[in-house]
Amino acid sequence: MNGKQLKNSILQWAIQGKLVQQDPNDEPASVLLEHIREEKAKLVKEKKIKKDKNESIIYRGDDNSYYEKFIATGEVKCIDEEIPFEIPNGWEWCRLRQITSLLGDGIHGTPEYDPNGEYYFVNGNNLQDKKIVIKPDTKKVSREEYLKYKKNLNKHTVLVSINGTLGNIGFYNDEPIMLGKSACYFNLIVEDLKEYVYILLQSPFFMEYTLKAATGTTIKNVSLMAMNNLLIPLPPLCEQNRIVDRMTILDTKVKQYQKQETCLRELNNNIYSILKKSILQDAIQGKLVPQIAEEGTAEELLAEIHKEKERLVKEGKLKKSALTDSIIFKGDDNKYYERIGKSEVDISDEISFEIPSTWIWSRLKNVVALNPRNCLDDEFEVGFIPMTYIKAGYLSHFEYSRKKWKEVKAGFTHLADGDVAFAKITPCFQNRKSMIIKSVINGYAAGTTELNVLRPYSETIAPEYLLWFCKSSYFIDEVKMKGTAGQQRVTVDYTPNKLIPLPPKDEQKRIVARIKELLDTLQ
Repeated sequence: MNGKQLKNSILQWAIQGKLVQQDPNDEPASVLLEHIREEKAKLVKEKKIKKDKNESIIYRGDDNSYYEKFIATGEVKCIDEEIPFEIPNGWEWCRLRQITSLLGDGIHGTPEYDPNGEYYFVNGNNLQDKKIVIKPDTKKVSREEYLKYKKNLNKHTVLVSINGTLGNIGFYNDEPIMLGKSACYFNLIVEDLKEYVYILLQSPFFMEYTLKAATGTTIKNVSLMAMNNLLIPLPPLCEQNRIVDRMTILDTKVKQYQKQETCLRELNNNIYSILKKSILQDAIQGKLVPQIAEEGTAEELLAEIHKEKERLVKEGKLKKSALTDSIIFKGDDNKYYERIGKSEVDISDEISFEIPSTWIWSRLKNVVALNPRNCLDDEFEVGFIPMTYIKAGYLSHFEYSRKKWKEVKAGFTHLADGDVAFAKITPCFQNRKSMIIKSVINGYAAGTTELNVLRPYSETIAPEYLLWFCKSSYFIDEVKMKGTAGQQRVTVDYTPNKLIPLPPKDEQKRIVARIKELLDTLQ
């Protein structure tokens, strides 16, 4: 049961006499109704209100059926089909018109607005939680316009929306307002009924009644006749007060329940994202699969990468400066150092977590080619990947269109099968718009300039491991960005200098397989 269902259940119990105990010492509702009839007769005699031509009394006959007797004509009819539920002894059924002195609505048209006017033109959407809410876009009218359509509102007045949005409720408290047609108002004979009537108007019983009584398809409208004929399960006044007091206490409890429900819903909505983040974080910390000594160490992987880079330099495909790698190691003092040539620098502050002894830290620029360029024939057909073709999230999904290389070789990012690319602009970076380039036409593509590209050297680092690294919280949350709000980009030095935890090659494969298995389970 959610918070709204709980609140509705409590409201329904309240108007059915199930929320508080009945007290046989309470003055019955029949006495209250008699007092109301006397007060109405007095107001009619004083010509303050018009006589109700449909005045009636609802009672239960000896046969246990409910009847309604119309005072003016003496007509009596059985209304069993209208009675929605049983009520306790001491309660009475009545129509809304029986406990009100006046019921109406606002102007059926558009008044002449005046931005400097003294009165606000309000409708049903201005009613909320017993209040009349003046919004920034609520229009105003002059006093002259207000007086043309003035309604007899007072401290006994209850307002309820009956057109468009149904069931918004407000109490009138001398606000300077002029009513529109979607706001129904009624003045209760006894002001003390207001809080109980407020509970009734919130109940599922009233909402079901209005939906049945409403006309119109797109915009629902409840007629004033239907409002007048609304059946009221009326408790003794003392019991009304107990119901209101209990509802005040329970309303606080319901709000607490709804707050907890909201937290739980947010957790349920976010749990898969939280679990995915956790899986990837465990993966790059060496906690997802066990280490196997026979698989060797990442130092062997670094040597293989260096050997591949030497080959590319020899073939003229890579600059000689790419061979100047740094070596990151843990000293006897348990601090991390980076050695470049003969220089050693303490980089312990950059190390975010510990990794297994068979792993090694390295800078991305030392183990992958960053934003490489393709050299292709102008007529060569390639894929083209704008940002809108890349799906956000934890998988590698993208689409592409076809282009001639001459159309996209300048002014776009170069891509090839096996590359890992990630968005470098907000919010695409945070939304994890990243992918492995795979199965594009002829193995090559170009894409939006808002991508950074990581190209592994031969088969040294699994593209899937690189992708999960780029989607990890470690990579996403520690990013350095530059630019104006809403248009920030990953700084130029963040990606090349980012430390990546590298496992041995075979362990990478096991990590990738385990991630896929877990993500498939979450899907």
